[in-house]
Amino acid sequence: MIPTDPSNTLSLQRRIQYGDLVIVYERHDQMKPIKVTEGVVLQNRFGVFKHSDWVGKPFGSKVFSNKKGFVYLLAPTPELWTLVLSHRTQILYIADISFLIMYLEIVPGCLVLESGTGSGSLTTSLARAVAPTGHVYTFDFHEQRASSAREDFEKTGISNLITVGVRDIQGEGFPDEFVGKADSAFLDLPQPWLAIPSVGKMLKPDGVLCSFSPCIEQVQRSCETLKTKFTDIRTFEVLLRTYEIKEVKAESFEGDENVSFRSPPRKKRQHSTEKGGFVEASGPTTVMAKPCGEARGHTGYLTFARLNCFA
Repeated sequence: MIPTDPSNTLSLQRRIQYGDLVIVYERHDQMKPIKVTEGVVLQNRFGVFKHSDWVGKPFGSKVFSNKKGFVYLLAPTPELWTLVLSHRTQILYIADISFLIMYLEIVPGCLVLESGTGSGSLTTSLARAVAPTGHVYTFDFHEQRASSAREDFEKTGISNLITVGVRDIQGEGFPDEFVGKADSAFLDLPQPWLAIPSVGKMLKPDGVLCSFSPCIEQVQRSCETLKTKFTDIRTFEVLLRTYEIKEVKAESFEGDENVSFRSPPRKKRQHSTEKGGFVEASGPTTVMAKPCGEARGHTGYLTFARLNCFA
């Protein structure tokens, strides 16, 4: 999953072993993380799957049950882990994560500070972005959440890239050991403006801060605080819209403004029950693109700012 030392972490280049965490893909809306354990079986509606049959297979393999049903064994990439992890808090999803990693200018070798850790969704992606020589220092004021996050990072094989600390960043700020050493910092706090002065001390010259807030009032107050030491202050809201693409009868959707036809009508060939030949379908079909009904709406606002080197 992460391009680090393959001797102590998961790698897409090696085969599944006992003790590995795999994402069992049953269908697009049903996946689960499972630790491969000797003598254990997985039972679901597709049958019984022995863990022992998984050992030695590469990630991405299709495995069969005693009933000839099947599942796929996927590596716990940050994208998949975000979809299956236990939600101890509200998490960031792929649209926000990909956007903020780019705007924080995170590359391999960076030192990144994060508060709070929460469920570790973002932390996992940050670890991949800084690998193999960088490091993520993440802090949460809740000791049990921090402990659970450490366990998750051990499961996914990225604990060597992440250090989890228990600390009230709003009240105490980041530890002094990071003064002037951080390439970027991320805040997911109810009162981020209280931690912004500390971030200003931790960042290297020209370093970048990102603050995630669900309410615009939090953004407004944070921006007022940012003006003292930061420049290039910008706030974004990332809204993702997905589409469903399928083939339908053209006349069924005439006049529907939400439907986009991507190809001209054509005849569809189907197998006939007579003499093994082919017959034409009863009507013209076309490829239809329609917005999915489950589109994710507002999650939060991402505010970015760059440390003012001349302040």
